[in-house]
Formats: sequence, structure tokens, C-alpha cells
Amino acid sequence: MTAPILELDNVTQIFKVHNQPMTAVDGVSIAIAEGETLCLVGESGCGKTTTGKIVVGLRRPTSGRVLFKGQDIWKMNKNAWREYRQAVQLIHQDPYASLNPVQTVSQILGAPLQHHGLVKNATQTRDRIYELLDIVDLAPVEDFYDKHPHQLSGGQRQRLSVARALTVNPSFIVADEAVSMVDVSTRVSLLRMLASLRQRLGVAFLFITHDLAIAKYFAWKGRIGVMYLGRMVELGDTPQVVNEPEHPYTRALLSAVPEADPDLTRSKERLALRSQDIPSLLDLPPACVFHPRCPLFVPGTCDVIEPALLPLGDGREVACHVATGRVVSREHVA
Repeated sequence: MTAPILELDNVTQIFKVHNQPMTAVDGVSIAIAEGETLCLVGESGCGKTTTGKIVVGLRRPTSGRVLFKGQDIWKMNKNAWREYRQAVQLIHQDPYASLNPVQTVSQILGAPLQHHGLVKNATQTRDRIYELLDIVDLAPVEDFYDKHPHQLSGGQRQRLSVARALTVNPSFIVADEAVSMVDVSTRVSLLRMLASLRQRLGVAFLFITHDLAIAKYFAWKGRIGVMYLGRMVELGDTPQVVNEPEHPYTRALLSAVPEADPDLTRSKERLALRSQDIPSLLDLPPACVFHPRCPLFVPGTCDVIEPALLPLGDGREVACHVATGRVVSREHVA
């Protein structure tokens, strides 16, 4: 992998809930290269969105470092911080709440262009807005220029959100459940549009989703990181993770993905979990946080020793005693 454009180094985020500490992100380390796509997947509440907010600088982590081109973003000077904030952009999940309802499309896209001095006059502003609308397939562009967000469909609003992220020529985009609030047909066209942008502009993506099928489609030539209760449990190339999952949680997620063929879906082998209940972030299980639900649970190991995210030798990392062959006996632990 080439030199990373952005890294998380042992990042932890702790919130206070009723004066109790709640660890939303726990020791996550990832490195993303220029032009690379990394999908973060996992159930709701696993820390994906908080990780995304840490990446774009909306939250300062409790501990750990966020590095942009090798520099800690929280130790940057004013000029370096400005470069970072322009280079790393966020596409929000909700296109209905993320756009100003009283502004027109031209005002929404024109404001960042003018604020950052990327255009010199009204003619350049209009031309650049037309170009952005064309890039995100909002055509004919003249029909959208003076519209308000409420005059657009959900898919059109999300395309506008993407266009807004592109106004400052970013090199890294965090897409937080960017297609989850639109219908299936629109979802496919949005994914194709984002994939086209990735190829045309060379933008790196941190794509956050709860849907492994979407992760598989969008990041087939990239990587997938699987999170559970704030921790990274598996990280590797998408074909490896999808076709040969090592962590039992990853296997459970994949077994729940419906297939296009109903017969295949019905005959698909499902991994039986020991429990369907997800532990509370305010009362996490000791050691491996997945062990109360894990079908491969080994007493005396999984509930005693916290598994580290270790390489398997094929470019993949897994946090599981069983998968990495590091199961030890209770006597050895004692």
C-alpha cells in the first residue's frame, strides 16, 4: 500500500452518560491510502459514525492520534488545519436534514466556492456549479440551479450533498450511510455515481454502512473493516473478508445477507449465535466483547484475555483467539 493519506492511531472516544463512561470507539487503528476505499461495517451502535466524525475532525478523540499526511490534525497550525478541512469532506446520512431548506441549489454550492476563494466572479461561480451538478448527474443543470431542497427527491438531495462535498476539491470523503435513506433503485444509481467519482477524481473513501451487501458492491477492490461495540474485529481486502470471513461476528453478518435467489437464501447456512442480545456500551463484557454471543466461545480464554487485532499473514487482521490459533487453557491463564 502507498503512503497513507489518513491514519487513525489507537483512537479511543469515551462519552459520559449519566456520569458513567461509555466507550464508543476503543483503540481503533486504520490507515487509508490515496485513492483507496475502506468500508466500515457493523450493527448500529458499533462506533462507525463516531469514527467517521473523528476522521473529519468533528470530534476530538479522548486518546490516540488522527494523522493527515503524517501530521497530527490536533497539533496543526492554522494553514495546515485549513488544508486538512478542505481535503477531508463528509457526506451526511440524512439528505433532508443536512441541507439548508431556505437556500437554493446555487446558494448551497456557491457559498463554499466563494468562501474558499475558488472562484473570482459570478460567472465562474455559475460555471463551476453547472459543472458540479453535471458531475453528480443532476441534469439538465439549468432545471436544478434555482430549486430549493424541498423541490428535490431524496436521491436528488443526496446527489446535491455529494456535489457540495466536491466544491472544495477534496482528496478524501467520508460517506456516512450515504445511501441508506433512499429506495433501492436510487441506491444503486447513487453507488454507481460515487464509484465513478472515485475513478475520475481519484478520491479516497471511508464508506460507512451497516449493509455488507453494499460494502461488497462499493469496495470490491478496496478493504472492509468490521466493527463491533467500538472495536475493530476484522480488517482485510474485500474479497477475502466476504468469501473467507475469519471472525465469527463477520460470519454472522454475512450469513444474514439475503441472496437474490430465494432458494439460495432459504438454504443458506446461518451461524447460530449464543445470544441475540447486544451488550450495553455502559456494561461491556470482559475480555472479548463478542464472547457472550460467540458460537466459538472458549471458556477461560475468550472471557479472560482481550484479543488483539493480529495479522493472519495474508494481509488480513483479526481480533479473535480462535481464528488466530491463540487459544490457551484456563490453567495457563492462571
